[in-house]
Amino acid sequence: MGRLWDKVVGTAYPDSGVVPLSAAEVRAALLAVDGPDVPFRVRNGLPAEKADLVAEWRVPELRMTLKTRMRLVPETREVRTLDERWEASTADSGKQYGRGRSTQVARKWSYEQGPDGRRRKVETFRFDSRDMRNPLLSAVLGAGWTWRGVLFRW
Repeated sequence: MGRLWDKVVGTAYPDSGVVPLSAAEVRAALLAVDGPDVPFRVRNGLPAEKADLVAEWRVPELRMTLKTRMRLVPETREVRTLDERWEASTADSGKQYGRGRSTQVARKWSYEQGPDGRRRKVETFRFDSRDMRNPLLSAVLGAGWTWRGVLFRW
């Protein structure tokens, strides 16, 4: 059940032979993922979030916010992660909430006239939730730590 559950929640293990870094170095590596060329931000977690670090991506085109709360556990050399998402609902209920690993992809297209005068389809918007998860995951695995997805115990 362990490996099956790992697949469900998105747990990933570092390659064998990777020398584990200290917790401070892992924290620094995760904060270094943040920058002007990424659409999300990585910041220190607030006390109410009960996390060491939080990656947050607000997508106004989709009226959605994605958050990955990360807690560093030096004893087991793992980063426990909880993925959350809030989406605006079409009903009067406000926002829909979901937690757990999920991949969300959205694209918008429009038609325009090409240089040859023919009408062609052009991508005007692209969103993929893996654009946030993959750099964080690479930073953790590259530091020799385990990326452990959680759903319930935080």
